[in-house]
Amino acid sequence: MNKRKIAIVAGGDSSEHDVSLRSAAGILSFLDKDRYDADIIELKGADKQALDKITRYDFAYITIHGTPGENGLLQGYLEMMHIPYSCCNVLAAALTFNKYACNHYLQDFGIRISKSVLLRKREWAKEDNQAHRAEEIIAEIGLPCFIKSNVGGSSFGCTKVKTLEQAVPAIERAFEEGDEVICEAFMKGTEITCGVYKTRDKEVAFPITEVVTSNEFFDYNAKYNGEVQEITPARIPDEVRDRVQALTKRIYDIVGAQGIIRVDYILTDNWQINLLEVNTTPGMTATSFIPQQVRAAGLDIKDVLTDIIENKFAE
Repeated sequence: MNKRKIAIVAGGDSSEHDVSLRSAAGILSFLDKDRYDADIIELKGADKQALDKITRYDFAYITIHGTPGENGLLQGYLEMMHIPYSCCNVLAAALTFNKYACNHYLQDFGIRISKSVLLRKREWAKEDNQAHRAEEIIAEIGLPCFIKSNVGGSSFGCTKVKTLEQAVPAIERAFEEGDEVICEAFMKGTEITCGVYKTRDKEVAFPITEVVTSNEFFDYNAKYNGEVQEITPARIPDEVRDRVQALTKRIYDIVGAQGIIRVDYILTDNWQINLLEVNTTPGMTATSFIPQQVRAAGLDIKDVLTDIIENKFAE
């Protein structure tokens, strides 16, 4: 059997460029070497040479966290080149990349979200009194709150704001990551995350991970420097587990996802499920949530990736 040639496309133009390369190395190590010949293609900026390399492959596994691999730009290019790829299409990627738009869209389907305010850089720059505008926002969503980029990962430019004086600097910091900022009310509870993938003939919801950190929130150091306890399966009632997994599968269908997604939640009083965000290109290092959940499910990550790749050739 001729091996399929797989381009693992990584890098990108966000602050999570290097994190993406670590995910790519994970995917390369997970793939079935008997079925696939794979290479990591690092993409940064309008890198025509890297894009030309991708066209020589049978399939692109996108593991860029941020633009252009998480927001639909790369997906559009691959569709024009008729190259199958691992994750959701242009529309779904663009929607889920915009946290504010995605969460409010899902709210229309009865999914609980945190109260939030969206800011755009051009409008913020024109504010005569930015401190007063920040005060209005805090009055609306309360303290503490989170201020973060609306169109980037939550590892960079995210601040837990406890006082009014911290708001303007936090907004400015978040704008360094992109042109939109989301100010979001704090929800006290248990943070969890659940992965799902679907193919033509199966749907799999992985065991849920509980995220426990002594940091202010699940920040970069918690994610990548071990300052966190990740418990899989989560210490929650079976009934809550079932509801979270069912909701994650439902969100998968509502947004039109493909491949593996991971959805983050906060469980508040009485096991209320509150959506944090949808991740359509989740981290894939050996210690990332998805590989952890796959192992906890008694599955082999090699088989999961094979399912995702071969599903595109069954269409």
